[in-house]
Amino acid sequence: MERAVGMLSTWITAALRNRQFFTLWELNEAMRHKLTDFNRKPFQKKPGSRESAFCEERPFLIPLPCKPFELSTWKIATVQLNYHIAVDKMNYSVPYEYIKHKVDVRLTQNMVEVFLKGKRIASHKRLYGFSGQYSTNVEHMPEKHRQSTQWNAERFIRWASDIGPHTEQAVKAIITSRKVEEQSYKTCMALLKLADAYSTQRLEAACEKALCYHSCPGFRSIKTILKTGSDKQIKPAANVSLEKDTQYAFTRGKTYYGGKNDGE
Repeated sequence: MERAVGMLSTWITAALRNRQFFTLWELNEAMRHKLTDFNRKPFQKKPGSRESAFCEERPFLIPLPCKPFELSTWKIATVQLNYHIAVDKMNYSVPYEYIKHKVDVRLTQNMVEVFLKGKRIASHKRLYGFSGQYSTNVEHMPEKHRQSTQWNAERFIRWASDIGPHTEQAVKAIITSRKVEEQSYKTCMALLKLADAYSTQRLEAACEKALCYHSCPGFRSIKTILKTGSDKQIKPAANVSLEKDTQYAFTRGKTYYGGKNDGE
């Protein structure tokens, strides 16, 4: 192509450099004639010309694509345990059979395509906006997971209430702390899964302790309480009131504190 550009520059531009044109139409017409002469010029080392070679190949040409070519970017990603890949801070589902596989990802302006060994295994409409969004195809999910696709705030709160009131309060605080409700689902899931690792009783105690420090505790603070065992510490006993048994109270009087008698 670079050689052809150089030849055209010499054949057409240089040939017309001394001519004067007063309209763009005149210039284009002169260039068109020179281009026709260039294509009909015989080859030096083989029979025919550029025009005859094109006429021979014309029957084998195929139509151009209906859609214009899109620039694409290729990346490599690993299918996570939740059968999603993370690309540009967005998550796209892949058939669960490919968990832990490395895949090639083709990104265009509108599409995300996932390939494994040259075979396309998934495609999604590209997500834009706030990070952490999910594009999930139900067919990519295991059979057991398809029954639990309708996650929402009510479901997380109901799950937390089964553990205890303080866990429920912590989950509500996490949900309300996000501008977009869906952004809190991952944190709520991770928090409630702590009950499997430590027990529901300890999670409830940890949430209670975390709520004493902050009205909206974070996942990390609750997990730190569980890891350090702070939730197992015995709470200080409440102060015993002596109002009912005032006859047994110890009263030192004002002389003990350096006071003087009224008569002095």
